[in-house]
Amino acid sequence: MAAPSHLADHLLALETALQTREVRNSEEKLRELLAPEFREFGRSGLAYTFDDIVTRLVAETGPDNTSISDFSATMLSDTIALATYRGTRVSDDGSRLLTNRSSIWRLDPDGKWRMVFHQGTATE
Repeated sequence: MAAPSHLADHLLALETALQTREVRNSEEKLRELLAPEFREFGRSGLAYTFDDIVTRLVAETGPDNTSISDFSATMLSDTIALATYRGTRVSDDGSRLLTNRSSIWRLDPDGKWRMVFHQGTATE
């Protein structure tokens, strides 16, 4: 079942925030958005844990150069949502890297949505 529009908008805002340098370089903000048991299968094919991804993101440098399109959110249960979208990153040489992305978000007892899983798959 499709997520209510207000929730889809909220999850899109969270996904967008996770792509900003402000959030990516803040361990505190990442801990607000990612669950402690977070796992990721990256575009590269590598697997990351919560600690891996926080360490990598906090150390990242460079401009915010990503965008989201074709976003949708589907409810898997009352407290679990699947977000899917197409991500575009512009490389330093101007080329575009396109990735199909999916995230599983959980509504925690404190009323906040946190990402528990993310996957990126390279596409043309």
